[in-house]
Amino acid sequence: MNKTGFVRHPLYLKHEIDDYHPESPERLVQIYAMVDQFLADQLTPIQPREATHEELQWIHEQRYVDLVAGTEGRRVRLDPDTGTSPESYRAALLSTGGLLAAVDAIYAGQVEHAFVASRPPGHHAEANRSSGFCLFNNVAVAAEYALRKHDARRVLIFDWDLHHGNGTQHSFENTDQVLYLSTHQFPYFPGTGNFMEVGHGPGKHHTVNVPLSSGFGDGDFVQIVTRILRPIALAYKPDFIIVSTGYDTYEHDPLGAMSVTTTGYGALTHHLLDIARETCNGRLLMALEGGYHLQGLAAGVKCTLQTLLAGKAPPEWLAGKPLREDALETVLSRVIEIHQPYWKDLVL
Repeated sequence: MNKTGFVRHPLYLKHEIDDYHPESPERLVQIYAMVDQFLADQLTPIQPREATHEELQWIHEQRYVDLVAGTEGRRVRLDPDTGTSPESYRAALLSTGGLLAAVDAIYAGQVEHAFVASRPPGHHAEANRSSGFCLFNNVAVAAEYALRKHDARRVLIFDWDLHHGNGTQHSFENTDQVLYLSTHQFPYFPGTGNFMEVGHGPGKHHTVNVPLSSGFGDGDFVQIVTRILRPIALAYKPDFIIVSTGYDTYEHDPLGAMSVTTTGYGALTHHLLDIARETCNGRLLMALEGGYHLQGLAAGVKCTLQTLLAGKAPPEWLAGKPLREDALETVLSRVIEIHQPYWKDLVL
């Protein structure tokens, strides 16, 4: 058995917002071509299914699900950044359902972990509206699915996309059953994700935001994972880990201003694998979000998959130094100051 599952489907290529939109089918064309050339025989295919309306309504209001369903067969602009083409609704059902199929495969022991290369992406989608290229919140529905269908008690979501996952945060900020930790460029779209957004009631300190200015690179992000995510995860003891894997922190991405290299994504995956092994028997689901430099996107996904397949990254991928050490220490100090009263293992 190959231990790394991979979700793909031709319908994911049929969703188009407009001819020049950065969230284009070509993103997956490049990823699938890379997989076919280098990795296909090493990955375990997972067949996606359509998410049901009942499953979507764990996160989204019925009237919003019905609104998106009503776009089937039509081109509709839902917000300034997000629209549909005739097959977008079915692609969106299959995009969310791809994550659910991967959750099932992981819990069934068919694979140890999985990568879902689907679109449309999801982490900006709110309960009652589309946002930021996203129709349904794939990761949020998958977290609920693990809780409801596989009896997970706690799910950890780590969002390394360039943009803050407003929809994912808002889905779980009142509960301690899901811990959401995000690194993101700030202030930037969507404008959420400041330090003091920490959750409410039983969910307080189960939202952890790490807002960053521009220019942070491989070593900076690894430091955030090892000094913030890791101690919190070891204390939280999740039963399942989901990653919103956005590749728009890539150093040449046209929508971002970060400095992560393609091998940096392999380094991050290496540390996430370690955390998953120590907390939840290796159960790790990675789902594609952003990434708009086509060659950088495909190369970053390649490094992620190679790390999953090998179970670790090559040592040279792990050697990155922080590019903005002083600025990073300021950010880490602020996050620790806010959350250390609850997460005692956070230390400077």
